[in-house]
Amino acid sequence: MYKEPASLIDAAKKIIVIQAENPDGDSVGSALALEEILGDLGKDVILYCPVETPKYLRYIQGWDRVVSEFDTSADLAIIVDTSADVLITKVLETPGVRHFLESHPVLVVDHHTTGSTLTFEHTMLSEDAVATSEILYRLAADNGWKINQQAAENMLVAILSDSLGLSTQNVTAETYFVAGKLTELGAASSVIEGRRREFMKKSPEILAYKGELLGRIEYLLDGKLAVVHIPWEDIQAYSDQYNPSVLVLDEMRLVEGVEIGVAIKTYPDGKITGKLRANIPIAEEIAGYFGGGGHKYASGFRAYEEYDKIVAELVTATDKALKAYDHDTQTT
Repeated sequence: MYKEPASLIDAAKKIIVIQAENPDGDSVGSALALEEILGDLGKDVILYCPVETPKYLRYIQGWDRVVSEFDTSADLAIIVDTSADVLITKVLETPGVRHFLESHPVLVVDHHTTGSTLTFEHTMLSEDAVATSEILYRLAADNGWKINQQAAENMLVAILSDSLGLSTQNVTAETYFVAGKLTELGAASSVIEGRRREFMKKSPEILAYKGELLGRIEYLLDGKLAVVHIPWEDIQAYSDQYNPSVLVLDEMRLVEGVEIGVAIKTYPDGKITGKLRANIPIAEEIAGYFGGGGHKYASGFRAYEEYDKIVAELVTATDKALKAYDHDTQTT
């Protein structure tokens, strides 16, 4: 499984690591971990993302080394934490980038197991794991590559981020094993959490806005589906300080009777994005209805339709997923 990815890396001198246009703790941590590991192998590494790293992720040391200009002089591209065309739209629309990806070797490392929708040839390294960095640890360990202390911290950041501090339903014994090994290598969850808490502090304005968002939540399907709308005006006003979706999604899931919470953002160009967080394993199936994907408990999608139509389709998709889940649990 790890032989072909290792061969691609061994043959390259200059490597560009690509994140999707919705960077999160796993993608940032994984990219920075690769920079450390590949750097120790003597590789020249460029970290690329088409958008700025959100402020709430800037507790991750090294985030400011991620650039927004694509370096086409690289020999190899490594895409981390996504295998969906729709999540690298801005990357593919950048002049010269699609040609680069179609004419150079591309390695994709992703823990989402929904299957790749990328429209160019690539080598896929995908496993069922809580975070992409869990796969990167196995890749490095299998090949005997050095994981220095900073790489270990970056990997642990990624795992803690995607598992909400090792608390989500997809955490396994292997996750704890990898986290333990990274701790042995010098990563400290207490140090990471201390920095994260400092960056998670909210201004009085953001706290007041959170109250507004909570008041906007709609409860559909007899209260099993909670939806909140975040219009472009809100994105403009507040995203620089804090991701509006992240402000309320966890609270939405904790409401009695709610099985899934969805934060929907609308943009001037007609684009709509949805971020899903579920209490039962149906998020991936619902996101897939819109061509999106992710995990069973956390997923996302993008579409170009009217908001009201998206909500109606969301109700249909959720109802179908809930009924399928109920049927499966009753017959097992």
